[in-house]
Amino acid sequence: MKEGQKLWTREELILAMNLYCKLPFGKLHSGTPEITKLAELIGRTSSSVAYKLVNLASLDPSLHARGIKGATNASKLDKEIWDEFYTHWDILPYESEKLLARFKHTSVEVLNEIIEEELPKEGKTREAVVKVRVNQSFFRKSVLAAYNCTCCITGLQNPEFLIAGHIRPWGLDDANRLNPRNGLAINSLHDKAFESGLITITPEYKIKISSILKKQNKTQSVREYFLAYEDKDIILPTKFLPDVEFLKYHNQQRFKV
Repeated sequence: MKEGQKLWTREELILAMNLYCKLPFGKLHSGTPEITKLAELIGRTSSSVAYKLVNLASLDPSLHARGIKGATNASKLDKEIWDEFYTHWDILPYESEKLLARFKHTSVEVLNEIIEEELPKEGKTREAVVKVRVNQSFFRKSVLAAYNCTCCITGLQNPEFLIAGHIRPWGLDDANRLNPRNGLAINSLHDKAFESGLITITPEYKIKISSILKKQNKTQSVREYFLAYEDKDIILPTKFLPDVEFLKYHNQQRFKV
């Protein structure tokens, strides 16, 4: 460590990891407004925060799979925080959002733009509702950032039309509900088809169409919106590649061959 530099604290690293999840890989540089804001919040320079995000990227196995190494001097604490997130997606995202709210001297509800009138007044029910809403928002931001707000099927780049869809359903896998590698940025039509098992994505990241839809090949909309994508590669995210085991599950348990 250079003279005059201060060690990163655990809380600062949790906030950095929170931001890493929510930023596209191509924006891990000091000129990114979100990086500047975090730097101001924790009393560091934008360059320092950007470099720390690159350190975290060096620990991302999805980037390793793409041949991207990132920085080479991630600290022991960097790895500890990365591993905590990566093995506790059911806990750390929400805790990091609460921490971010505390640093900003606000509530987690205000931070995540949750409308007060839509919440129970108090108690455990309110806390549970807030946690679900915050987690859903975190998952959406993380998945859309990974895919650069691009539909993995069609290439559509209008965020308003995109869903952060789950490969393994929300209700079946508590531990991976918020895991970005269990997510796909996908338009609402193909998300519904994926949920229904009418399309799937193979472990080789290719699109497969159910025979149910193939039998409707005389219908122009089916040909244009579904059959045209058979055996096409999906548009891969720049980080958090879809987990092969999750895709195998969908292929074997959900897809209507």
